[in-house]
Amino acid sequence: MAWLLLFAAGIVEIGFALSLKFNEGFTKLIPSLATVVLGGGSFYLLVLAIKHLPLGTAYAVWTGMGAVGVALAGIFLFKESADYYRLLSIALVILGIIGLKLTDTN
Repeated sequence: MAWLLLFAAGIVEIGFALSLKFNEGFTKLIPSLATVVLGGGSFYLLVLAIKHLPLGTAYAVWTGMGAVGVALAGIFLFKESADYYRLLSIALVILGIIGLKLTDTN
């Protein structure tokens, strides 16, 4: 259950980070509200997951999911670079997340 909470926290974190792009310095109401709600929701789910998972593992997976998700969203939504080195870097983060999950004893 803790891993599901952590996965949900990572997904919500991606939404949080994407909402930052659209709130334009907290000058747009709906995206700004989304930023606050998604940020709080992501932290709350992370806190629940940390009750049963090692802090370092949970935090690294959470931030890694956010980084990968936002990097991929940038490629697909905002036409950011998808060159070889960027994709390789994303793949390395994914491998790190998988490695943390495989080495966790919970």
